[in-house]
Amino acid sequence: MKTTDRKGYPTDVSDEEWSFAAPYLTLMDVDAPQRKYELRDMFDALRWMARAGAPWRMLPNDFPPWELVYQQTQRWLQAGCFESMVSDLRSVIRVAQGRRGQPSAVILDGRTIQSTCESGPRAGYDGYKRKRGSKVHIAADTLGQLLAVHVTPANEQERAQVAELARQVQQVTGRTVKVAFADQGYTGKEPAQAAFDEGIDLQVIKLEETKKGFVLLPRRWVVARSFGWLNRFRRLARDYERLPETLAGLHFVFAMLMLVHAVSVLQSS
Repeated sequence: MKTTDRKGYPTDVSDEEWSFAAPYLTLMDVDAPQRKYELRDMFDALRWMARAGAPWRMLPNDFPPWELVYQQTQRWLQAGCFESMVSDLRSVIRVAQGRRGQPSAVILDGRTIQSTCESGPRAGYDGYKRKRGSKVHIAADTLGQLLAVHVTPANEQERAQVAELARQVQQVTGRTVKVAFADQGYTGKEPAQAAFDEGIDLQVIKLEETKKGFVLLPRRWVVARSFGWLNRFRRLARDYERLPETLAGLHFVFAMLMLVHAVSVLQSS
């Protein structure tokens, strides 16, 4: 049965976008005998899924089979293709704004997303949010651009993930980060030491006890905005993935789509 036709849909990959993406996504020779479908069609299918928020099995019939698109996406995720794209695009935007290519400060935070039948076996219960699911821990630069992602069950604490986030941050930036800002969930000697071991000074921004209700915390609001950006993609509104690595990787897919748009706006201005 024919599904919705995508022809003319605005997510079709442009020549300019593909010329940028192709070097990152080509993991084997273009004439390799294993290749049955054009890599550009695979990337276009992934973009459609990301923008539409649809399940893999609902890819329109004029894309390659969904099983092959999923397999190719897994190869890209495991190879770190989208992390590399995001890193380079992030540097372009920072330099365009008169900043250094790599940040010296980051913001850490985590959010809990509701589990589904697919992700259920690894879900944990977040007593504070009263929600069962996965917790996505991220590090973003002071512009809100994604640097690192780590996924755990929702019952694991933010402070316990500092070591992994700090390691990823220093790896992707070449150890340029000197300070990390976080909320009170990162208070304690252990997270501070974990950050220090990676050459980062962890600074906890606390809410004044005299204030009640919603308060916009200095520095901290940037990463909250980043979560807001990511949450606009339906695939990230809940945890639909069986593998935590896939959920983490899709964050970079969506970040790449946003940064490609931002760069195109800069070029046209």
